[in-house]
Amino acid sequence: MTADLILIAVLGAATAGMGATAVWVRSLVLSVVAYSLASAFLSALFFLLDSPFAGALELTVGAGLIAILFIVALILAGGEEPEVPA
Repeated sequence: MTADLILIAVLGAATAGMGATAVWVRSLVLSVVAYSLASAFLSALFFLLDSPFAGALELTVGAGLIAILFIVALILAGGEEPEVPA
């Protein structure tokens, strides 16, 4: 096993883990942060796989622009919802 293959596996697992965290976490702000991290890990995976244009696009649009839009929408909508006991 080469170091590149191990790094690809680690980045893939981190991307999937952050994506699952973004879906299952109860806080909306933490969900946006987890989504942004998943997008950044995916961008690093694209760069590692020699696709710099896809990596740059994912980093600017996915991790940057969309995450900022989600945060602004949360602020304009009134912030977090109150906690509901489970």
